[in-house]
Amino acid sequence: MAKDTLGLVFFPAFDWMISPGHPERQERLLYTRDQLEEEGLFDCEEIREYRPRLAEINDLQRAHVGVPSVARLITPAHLTSAGGCLVAADAVMQGEVQRAFALVRPPGHHAMRVVHGIRGFCTVNIEAIMVEYLRSRYNIRRIAVVDTDVHHGDGSQDVFYHDPDTLYISFHQDGRTLYPGTGFPEEAGSPAAWGTNINLPLLPGTGDEGLHRLYDGLITHILEDFQPELIINSAGQDNHFSDPLASMQITAQGYAKLADKLQADIAVLEGGYSIESALPYVNTGIILAMAGMDYSKVVEPDTSLLRRQDPRCKKRVDQLIEQVGDLYFHRQEMQQHLLAKCGNTWQRRKHIYYDEEGIREEQLETLRYCDYHACGGYFTIGTAAEGTRFGDQSAFIVCLRRGLCPHCRSKAYDEALREKKTGKWQYVLVQDIATGNVETL
Repeated sequence: MAKDTLGLVFFPAFDWMISPGHPERQERLLYTRDQLEEEGLFDCEEIREYRPRLAEINDLQRAHVGVPSVARLITPAHLTSAGGCLVAADAVMQGEVQRAFALVRPPGHHAMRVVHGIRGFCTVNIEAIMVEYLRSRYNIRRIAVVDTDVHHGDGSQDVFYHDPDTLYISFHQDGRTLYPGTGFPEEAGSPAAWGTNINLPLLPGTGDEGLHRLYDGLITHILEDFQPELIINSAGQDNHFSDPLASMQITAQGYAKLADKLQADIAVLEGGYSIESALPYVNTGIILAMAGMDYSKVVEPDTSLLRRQDPRCKKRVDQLIEQVGDLYFHRQEMQQHLLAKCGNTWQRRKHIYYDEEGIREEQLETLRYCDYHACGGYFTIGTAAEGTRFGDQSAFIVCLRRGLCPHCRSKAYDEALREKKTGKWQYVLVQDIATGNVETL
């Protein structure tokens, strides 16, 4: 086996689309495949191709609770996209390849723990599903997810917000200028996980110079300190200067050099909608970098749209390096302060809009820490959504975290049964994150 063998999983999802002509369509991967075949990369000993498989519903339910159920909200394409990520994970963990890249669709990083429909082109979060699978099957604990999509991964942030063993780093175009309008440094995690959710909002127009200044000045130091067992790249490519949905200035070389520095164990394709001018070249550069091959000659055909980076972009990068570096490297003191302040209960309210389906959701999330500090406790989500495919819906969801002690498990079920008796909710559901079982009471 070659030293830097890379596994590739392709799934263009011919039979799935949101609507005709939608930016998230099968051509996103077909042009890339044509480029790789033209370059002869599938004939290289460093690269090995895998076929995707169907994920199981329980794989999805370790990360998600669907209302009324995940099974009623997805298609076989979603199971195959998620399954392609699990194939990539297996290939790496079983030592068949050193790294893997799942080029699959539909994408997932805008899908939150509670799912009522499609938002930001996403229904289920394929990276979060893979993270929970890695923990269940391979007992992996500390994982870093580096999200390079131009849009803040608000779904991934939501799923990992209470998990101190998942370091989520997202750099993206400032949410004041782009969907979904979130992703600021103060969104740093709930008390016991505070500081492991890292948001780096960049000014529109940031280019290769600013991106690599941010990586070299901050991201690499955070990763070195966290010491993850695995690094996952949520590989959105819509930071490219030709992307029609955003305003950044990253090149194919900028992406390839980032992949070379990051050395992710597994990459998963997310956004990127410059289908002919960017994706084939960005993907080729990332693949070559992950395989340990020469990527220096990868150049997109039309650089006329590329603009020089504004000096203000560098200033923002330097501000983020200082601000977020201070936040991360002093996180333990802040965790202790926040835990003492909140006692055993922490809450947040969320207003969530599903842009693809016009659904409006209100959530109240309550995190209950263990009385005896023997485990991470459990959390509940009260959700009410208007305008779903099934009409207006409400649900009370109890989420049982991994390693939950018997005392907290009993408390969690007692709370679920009390809410059931109130008659307030259409559904009362209990999610066991460790097993992927979602029980309807």
